[in-house]
Amino acid sequence: MTATLLLSVQNAELSFGDKPLFKDLTFNIHQGDRICLVGKNGTGKTTLMNIVTGHKECDDGVRWKLQGTHISYLRQEIDAKEGQTVFDYVFEELRQENKNECNQYKIERIVEPLHLNVLDPMNALSGGQQRRAALARALVESPNILLLDEPTNHLDLDVIEWLETYLSTYHGAFVCVSHDKTFLENISDKVFWLDRGNLKVCPKGFKHFDDWSLSLLQQEERELLGRKKTLEVEASWASRGVKARRKRNVRRLDQMKAERDKLRTDKNALENMMAKIAFGPQKQEEASSRLISEFYNVSKNFPPRKEGRKGKTILDGFSLRIRRGDRIGIVGKNGAGKTTFLKLLTKELKPDMGTIKHAKDIQISVFDQNRQDLKPSLSLQKNLIPSGSDYIDVMGKTRHVCGYLKDFLFDPKTANLPASTLSGGQKNRLMLAKILANPSNFLILDEPTNDLDMDTLDKLEDILINYKGTLIVVSHDRDFLDQTVTKILAFEGNGNVYGSIGGYRDYLRARQQRSGKLSDSPPPQKNKKTPRTTTKKEKAGKLSFKHQYELDGMAEKVSALENEIKTIEQRLTDSSFYEKDPDLFAQFSIRLSKASTELDALITRWLELEEISSNNLSK
Repeated sequence: MTATLLLSVQNAELSFGDKPLFKDLTFNIHQGDRICLVGKNGTGKTTLMNIVTGHKECDDGVRWKLQGTHISYLRQEIDAKEGQTVFDYVFEELRQENKNECNQYKIERIVEPLHLNVLDPMNALSGGQQRRAALARALVESPNILLLDEPTNHLDLDVIEWLETYLSTYHGAFVCVSHDKTFLENISDKVFWLDRGNLKVCPKGFKHFDDWSLSLLQQEERELLGRKKTLEVEASWASRGVKARRKRNVRRLDQMKAERDKLRTDKNALENMMAKIAFGPQKQEEASSRLISEFYNVSKNFPPRKEGRKGKTILDGFSLRIRRGDRIGIVGKNGAGKTTFLKLLTKELKPDMGTIKHAKDIQISVFDQNRQDLKPSLSLQKNLIPSGSDYIDVMGKTRHVCGYLKDFLFDPKTANLPASTLSGGQKNRLMLAKILANPSNFLILDEPTNDLDMDTLDKLEDILINYKGTLIVVSHDRDFLDQTVTKILAFEGNGNVYGSIGGYRDYLRARQQRSGKLSDSPPPQKNKKTPRTTTKKEKAGKLSFKHQYELDGMAEKVSALENEIKTIEQRLTDSSFYEKDPDLFAQFSIRLSKASTELDALITRWLELEEISSNNLSK
């Protein structure tokens, strides 16, 4: 049964001055569509959203909307009026016929899971809280079409996961723009891709976008053979961009996986990081040679803001050793203590109890999400080079400032414009360019991915994967953490801090195991018998006969999967394969993605069994 058509745009054209933005723009939004909108900066994502709302009229073409269809738009900018409370701000979004006391329950219903107080003034909220209020405003009427522009910015991971669950059962349609790849993979079943003035529709979700777009570009490249060389080169360049991104993602994940596996072989790695109060402060010689920073028995509390309310415990007898070369991701709810921890680390705050020591040669560079180090009145060039020189030192190499700005997707013509003219995402890019030109031996990044497009995010991940110093990253972007860190420090509230080896997915699995929601065995696969849960005896370091048999067969299974992946990759590199059998080409592309996922799961299981076996041998 075909879903109800809510909105249709046919053969639309739109230009800005002499520059055409869209030509023959055609798309439909049906009831239940879960669409992610992707494209480089400047391709028109925000303009397309405004066409959907009706705030932007096209020069030509037809826009049709089903009568009675209600559209709501979560914009990046939050425009709250002076003196407005959270309740007033959300109430404004109610349709005129619903603005009465009977419908106030709608506000309370949507605000409660977002942990907001309806009586709090908007101007007193943090950036994350304001973002949650804006989200409540967009969701309160359960619109037929929901438009989300970077909805995960400034949200903590628990709220992002709540939003994913909310959208999974959403009855209307939604269109989402986001740099958060994991979020897009979890919520979407269709992709709108803005590419060189055209909108292309992928009938599957973002998980399949790279494979689909690559096959599309390769097909275009083949079709252009024998035609104008300039068009051929353009398509070839675009295709290489997608190929390069896929290869970089795989390479980075492989590198991080190798680092995490190396850490797991050291049984004391986690204990050394999350040291308990029982150990004594290390000697200064050891701290200066191997440690960057050491927290010993640190406590930090904040008194209640209002009479009758409880104070907040951030750290309680907290001990931590940060070693040279550590790559630590910081996660946790808003208000759980992430920012306080950073301020203690940089000595902006002092602990109530305990000691914090740093190595003598420590040099800290900090990316502050509030961008306090940027000078709005100065040009981009002078923000990078206060002396005004045309050349900048980038990790020991002399670069022309315009060339360096291009690395961060700036038009060289903007080098002399004041930083005040930049958007939020552009300011973040400029801050990153400033800090990453010559990062110190200790780099702290506080929410660096907010407002970044995917191309800049890709560039940032490449730089960080090759960074040799000690790295601390506070982020809500799960894929970004999986790509860049080897340990997670989770602030779980009330002074509880939990450490785990791996990226965010590893932490999530460990958290589920701690809460008893996940067994130690991998999830059951279709058409296969469900494996028995690991027994207490096995956890203590002894494999059952069945799991020993499983371990003995691991090498053969991994080898078979690796050979299958190699065979598929060889078939897909055949330029005539798609023309001969496009359906089989698509099947092979999907199987390649699934086989890679199966291989990762198999290797992880192999490591788990090997660790249990090695623990048994060492006893």
